[in-house]
Amino acid sequence: MNVITRIEDWGNSHRPGFLDIFRIILGIYITYKGAVFASNIESLELSVEGLTMLFTGVVLAHYVIFAHLLCGPLIVFGLLTRIMCLVQLPILLGAVFLINAPKGFSLEMEISLLVLAGLIIFMIFGAGKFSIDEKRRQEKLMTQGKGTA
Repeated sequence: MNVITRIEDWGNSHRPGFLDIFRIILGIYITYKGAVFASNIESLELSVEGLTMLFTGVVLAHYVIFAHLLCGPLIVFGLLTRIMCLVQLPILLGAVFLINAPKGFSLEMEISLLVLAGLIIFMIFGAGKFSIDEKRRQEKLMTQGKGTA
């Protein structure tokens, strides 16, 4: 068994129940932020424009909006949760260290750190008991059990 599979198995067996509620709230918040960014793309482009690369502001703004609007609902339902959290990770690292850190510690920084922590938690522990990922895992186990019997 490789390292990733062992981490997934450990996370699946040691998952606290309240994380399902936190996952749903996190996914709703990420979706909300994607909608806010989409409705006000100019301010998002300006906030990432300080990264002095050609077209960085426009490209990053579109990536952030696309990733938030795609990953947020999938995190809410617990579908491909670990992958969706991995897609969100660079965005939140950039938000914490490149966007919010120069402004100093504020409510935005605290929320970004909380979302970043949530993404890391769900990459380790998975989606939880009330998720599509768990349903798919159970169906796979049942299918494997029937195939050997």
